[in-house]
Amino acid sequence: MSFLNDLLGAAQGNQAGGSNLVAIAGQLIDKAGGVQGLVSMLQQHGLGDAVQSWVGTGVNQQVSSDQLGQALQNGGLGSVLQEAASKLGVDQGQLLGQLSQVLPHAVDHLTPDGQVPAQGQGGFDLGSLASLAGKLFGGSAA
Repeated sequence: MSFLNDLLGAAQGNQAGGSNLVAIAGQLIDKAGGVQGLVSMLQQHGLGDAVQSWVGTGVNQQVSSDQLGQALQNGGLGSVLQEAASKLGVDQGQLLGQLSQVLPHAVDHLTPDGQVPAQGQGGFDLGSLASLAGKLFGGSAA
């Protein structure tokens, strides 16, 4: 995970930066209408195979920051990306580079049985991602 740690920058610290990234992933999921909404939107915008691997129980397929950025922009989440990049003090390309590493883990974490929760069932809760930052970026395990 040193690649992610380098991108986050020493000023933020690994745990805090990781929490910020996980929170941004959570915000994207929330704005897309939950896990089902995000999965559907990314599938519609060219990331179907990759997203299916994130949901499934196998290895998560990688996506490039450009692929993710295009899918999120086309899915109407460009303003969320812009606001998040501004808050973190990074350009949108850097943020997408980080999110292309974190978002697959977030979706995978929220679909532990390899199934996307049905709309309206098991509503998305940002707290359910809280332990993910610790797993991805170190720190004490909860």
